[in-house]
Amino acid sequence: MSTPWHRTAQGANLLGPDGSLGVTIFEEITTLAGRHGAINLGQGFPDEDGPAELSRLAREAIASGNNQYAPGKGILDLRQAVAEHQQRFYGLELDPEHEVIITTGATEAIAAAVLALTGPGDEVLTFEPFYDSYGAMIGLTGATHTTAALLAPDFMPDLATLEESFSPRTKMVIINNPHNPTGAMFPVEVLAEVVRLAIKYDAVILTDEVYEHLTFGPRHIPVATLPGAADRTLTISSAGKTFSFTGWKIGWLSGPAELVAAARTVKQFLSYSSGTPFQSAIAAGLRMDDSFFTDAANTLAHKRDILADGLRAAGMDVYLPQGTYFINADTSALGITDATALARRLPELVGVAAIPVPVFCHPDGARRTRSLLRFAFCKQVPLLEQAAERLATLQGRL
Repeated sequence: MSTPWHRTAQGANLLGPDGSLGVTIFEEITTLAGRHGAINLGQGFPDEDGPAELSRLAREAIASGNNQYAPGKGILDLRQAVAEHQQRFYGLELDPEHEVIITTGATEAIAAAVLALTGPGDEVLTFEPFYDSYGAMIGLTGATHTTAALLAPDFMPDLATLEESFSPRTKMVIINNPHNPTGAMFPVEVLAEVVRLAIKYDAVILTDEVYEHLTFGPRHIPVATLPGAADRTLTISSAGKTFSFTGWKIGWLSGPAELVAAARTVKQFLSYSSGTPFQSAIAAGLRMDDSFFTDAANTLAHKRDILADGLRAAGMDVYLPQGTYFINADTSALGITDATALARRLPELVGVAAIPVPVFCHPDGARRTRSLLRFAFCKQVPLLEQAAERLATLQGRL
């Protein structure tokens, strides 16, 4: 598995036991959902647009001819808006000229940072389960992907043993907080221990905070606000999750100038720039009143609770998330320990589709999470109510 595409596919769990390239579980489940007319709660994207005002601003930008390349690091207004956002919500001071770049979604920011700062001989540590893009990029660089387990029911790491996942080769730690796929939010004591260990082992912290405003109770704590963290932390977020414009692909990366410059050096040879007419619209979005952000989270919490009720009625144990728009359910309460097999049956059984959590893990982690399913609740309320009603029939159909 020496070619870059093989390493990428292997890192994202896309290779079969014989080394052949298979379809992703997302593609497989989506195909099954379409075949059986199922409500697809597998993939995490909203089924309605974000604020109409932002759409209007984007259309105006297109109509006014704002359609050519943006500067490689993003338009200044959006970089300023990102800096203002970080100061307004978290008290972080950023220089928009040297400490912020705009990327083609958070995915490109992840790719640029991992490719810029890690390579063969290095180790990159993530929590497990992990977003598949992390594994793919780590594989592409030729670095070794190491993991620390998140343990049910609260999906927190064991702080007493966390250091065992570090080594002198640990070059980067990737944190996803709030966490996909578990919906966990890491409290300050967990984040502080990660920072302590990153300092001890001289590792860069890459923190993916795209769900920062989609929280239900606990307040989001950016890693960069913790003592000793700012000078080694790159922070990523995006417009897709906050404003429900996933197709615009507008993300950003911020942090110390020297680390941002390294990521930007790689980023300019990935996309160079993107989404010019959308960037000014997102700048306006980041400056919206606080009420927009709190209302969005409250609306999403209501949707979470609708789906949670349906999953409980289905006979599953539900792990209520503190953030993101994903909820995990344990099928072992139904006497079913193979969630992947059940995920393949659900579209036909009850007309609802979900993703098995083991696909976000290495083999040991897959065994640990083998009975978990992930459902997305970033959908319109009537659709979620219908999904809950269908799920409530599951036990009678098994």
